[in-house]
This record gives sequence, structure tokens and C-alpha cells, in this order.
Amino acid sequence: MNHPHSHFLEIKNLTLSRGGRRLLQDLSFTLNEGEWLHIQGDNGIGKTSLLRVISSLAPSDQGEVRWCGQNIYKDLPSYLKDIFFVGHKLALKEELSPLENLAIECALMDVPAKQADLINALAHFGLKGREHVPLGILSQGQKRRVALAKLKLSLAPLWILDEPLVALDSHTVNLFTEVLEDHLKCGGLVLLTSHQSIELRGRGRALTLSS
Repeated sequence: MNHPHSHFLEIKNLTLSRGGRRLLQDLSFTLNEGEWLHIQGDNGIGKTSLLRVISSLAPSDQGEVRWCGQNIYKDLPSYLKDIFFVGHKLALKEELSPLENLAIECALMDVPAKQADLINALAHFGLKGREHVPLGILSQGQKRRVALAKLKLSLAPLWILDEPLVALDSHTVNLFTEVLEDHLKCGGLVLLTSHQSIELRGRGRALTLSS
């Protein structure tokens, strides 16, 4: 996947409170094409809140999020097309099959995926033979793999992933890592939180939030 012009994310002087408690103060960083950033820190420090602000799902007290040099709220629809967010809640429909869930996701993302693409994405994450069963009967780890299969289909340059490794075995973590590295090689950007350590090749760094 090649993105025609260079993409970069800037967080400028971000201050964030939740429930009257100051979480982050004056945070700034930049993420460029082909780079990953692993946000670390104790529980309750504000990692998920930060990702929600960057994904436009929550407001900040001060500061701004800029994408390709412009405030994300200047043209929010364009920005939302350029990001792919995977949160704690998997945003999957339990009564539908993995295949149906992916088909809906592609329609929402405006990705012209063929059925074979969906089946390949599920197969990559070890779900061959499970494409048509209701999601509700799958294990927690399998459901998370369905959510991660969306990454194989996403054309968005910026991936924002909140604790994507929860409930994954080491084999699936390796498969997931491959998908991230392919995305980075193509000039994609990855911003993630994770309690587990993750080894990614390419340019990247960890950022530890502290109160």
C-alpha cells in the first residue's frame, strides 16, 4: 500500500484531565511516516484517554492534534479516513460471522475488498474454517484475532491500537507483528499502547507517560 504524499502526526502541548484529575500536562511528540510509537505507563495514567483524543473520540483541555500539518478538526472527515482505531472494545457484532463482521468493516472504511481478501485476512490470523460461525461462540482470543484481521484490509496510513495484544498467544503476536511491520515498510504509522513488550523492526521508540 503506497500513500501518495507524506503523512505525519503532531501532538502539540496536549493537556488532559478526566473526572477533575489532571492526567497529562503539556505533552508533545511527532510521529513520521514509517515510524511506530509505543506509549507506556501505569494503569490510569491516561494512555487510553490520549489515544481517544488523537482519534477524535474525546476532547483535550488544551493543545492540539495535527495531521499533515493541519489541526484534525479543520477537515475531520478526511482525517477519519486516514486513521484506523482498534480499541479495548472490539466493535464486533456477536450474532454475525467473522466474514460478515469484516465485510461490514470494509463497507464502513470504504475499502473495496473482495470475499477472497476477507478470507485471506482471517486465514492469516488462524481463523480458517471459522469464517462462517457466529462470533458469539468464538473464544476471547479468536474474537480479538477477528478484530486484528481488519488491519490486513485497512488502507488508512495511521493505525491507533489500544492494547492490541490482550488475550493473544505468542504465535498470534508474531502474526500481528508481521502485519505492523508490513504497514511500516509501506510508509504507514503505528501508535500503540501495550502492557506486553512488542518487538518491532524499523524506526520507532517507546514513550513512557508519568503523572
